[in-house]
Amino acid sequence: MKSGNYAFIDGNNLYLGSKAQGIELDYGKLRKYLRTKFDVEKAFLFIGYDPHNTTLYSALQTYGYVLVFKPTVVFEDEDGNRTMKGNVDAELVLHAAAIEYDNYSQAVIVTSDGDFACLMRYLSDNDKLKKIITPTERFSKLLKPFVGNILPLKTIKSQIKK
Repeated sequence: MKSGNYAFIDGNNLYLGSKAQGIELDYGKLRKYLRTKFDVEKAFLFIGYDPHNTTLYSALQTYGYVLVFKPTVVFEDEDGNRTMKGNVDAELVLHAAAIEYDNYSQAVIVTSDGDFACLMRYLSDNDKLKKIITPTERFSKLLKPFVGNILPLKTIKSQIKK
């Protein structure tokens, strides 16, 4: 087992959660915070791929993120509004619990999504859950058993905002 920690970040949850709280997130500062505060050697950012965002992807890689892309699906409602969705849950769980599992000491998970409760339980049971950073003000009730590990994003706002 390695000595450093890894972060596994639900990119859409982070983006939407910080935006909803009025936090203009500086991804470079967040990466530095993860490295300094939690000894995060690698930070995996799981996001849906949009070919129009290549400049953003390059910047994120420059900051030190390892990007894991999910193909996106475009939905259109009855009014013609288009929404792009790239559900990264399975990829994040697979990386944290299998692909990268033996390469890190503990995991920092960035999400407010209750779909990850099974991952949190698995990591906690194996003493590999370091911290859960919740991007939204109200995280899923399914994460309540891990309240001692939860760090709301808003509490570190001054260190990670633009």
